[in-house]
Amino acid sequence: MSDGAAALVDGESDAIANMANISALIWQVMPDLNWAGFYRFDGRELVLGPFQGKAACIRIALDKGVCGAAARTRESQRVEDVHAFPGHIACDAASRSELVVPIVHDGRLIGVLDLDSPVPARFTPADQAGAEAMTARLAPALAG
Repeated sequence: MSDGAAALVDGESDAIANMANISALIWQVMPDLNWAGFYRFDGRELVLGPFQGKAACIRIALDKGVCGAAARTRESQRVEDVHAFPGHIACDAASRSELVVPIVHDGRLIGVLDLDSPVPARFTPADQAGAEAMTARLAPALAG
């Protein structure tokens, strides 16, 4: 997936467009997910969007849920049952497991990659390693 994602962002300077493009690619190669997306860090919280001229639609504080934990600790979070995770934000009631990978560039938190599945314990250590490698490779383009 890294080579395909790298090709998508090659020459694209808009970080939000890059996040949307890579999310679309992830959906193609992992169609069993119910969410694949990036939240960018705006210095205070994680933000989804804006997209196509619309304002940000979701904001997550760093003390909330799996995404907040990954951003706060700068460590990937692979959770078998998100509904048992302290402070979980149920954006999608169908989500059962989650993999969230922080995106860091030049020591600065850029955001997180968030993958949700309706299948409990969906994500493997290999999924985590692959997502971490992809985000590390693409962090400069995602930083904008």
